[in-house]
This record gives sequence, C-alpha cells and structure tokens, in this order.
Amino acid sequence: ALLSALTVSSNAFATEFDTNIPMRDGGASTFYITAQAGDLHEMEFMVDTGSGYMTINEETLLALKGVEQASYQRNLQGVLANGTQIKVPVYQLTHFNIGGGCILNNIEAAVFPGNTRQILGLNALKQAGPFIFSFDPPQLVLSNCPRSRAELSQTEHANQG
Repeated sequence: ALLSALTVSSNAFATEFDTNIPMRDGGASTFYITAQAGDLHEMEFMVDTGSGYMTINEETLLALKGVEQASYQRNLQGVLANGTQIKVPVYQLTHFNIGGGCILNNIEAAVFPGNTRQILGLNALKQAGPFIFSFDPPQLVLSNCPRSRAELSQTEHANQG
C-alpha cells in the first residue's frame, strides 16, 4: 500500500529532506523511479513501501555478477502479494544509485526469477530515510543521500572514526 506521506522517523526536520527523486505514475497506484544497480545502465524500479526488500531480477543479477558488483549473502523465505511463499536468494550490491541523486552502499536485494519487475523496497528507503512519498508532484523526497561515491566514502569513514 502506498501512502501519500510516509516518514520513517519523526525526528526529521524539513531542511533535512533535500533530495527530490521524480517518480513516474504507472497507473493503478504504482510509481516508478529510475535507478542504477552498480555501474549498470539506468532502469526502472517500482517504489513499494509494503515490500521489506529491494528486489532485482535474474537478468540484472547476472550483469552485476559479471562486473563483480553483487555477492551472495543468504536465502530468504518471502511471501508474495498473493500469499504464495517463495524462497529467494539475497545478494549484496556494491552500490545503488536512486534517481541519480542518492547513492547507497552495500545494499541487499532479493533476486526474483526471469525478467520480473524490480522493486525499490523498505530496506533501501530506510537507508536513504527518513523519506516522504509524495503524489503531487509524484516524487520521493529523501534525507540521507550521499550524491557521489566519494561523498559516500567520506561519510562512512567519518562514522567509523
């Protein structure tokens, strides 16, 4: 279920929400963003606040493994929207760029068979959050977004020290 305004933390201030990612209205209450998994080309991901994990399809996984930007972590027992249970592998992606303005490092993605629709789920949104999901205009407003891999490395280094 998509919500008109969902914030992950109530401690965020309006000035913290400085990364606006446009979404495309796909009809039937679905919204899409463009993103890059690793160094691959831009592709569409459906934004789904009801999905616990980001998902990629097998085609994307094969491309990421080919450039050594995905590593197997574990299997996950998942439940699809129709109630069907499915066992899926979870891979850690070296980096993931949401809309060209928010780079996440070492993000986990569940892998679904074939060329299925890819999903931007809560594990990625939490890492970029707090966040706001807006219908008018359709956009994802994020608050914790390194804009480059260099900035991401600096932030991680500062958090370790």
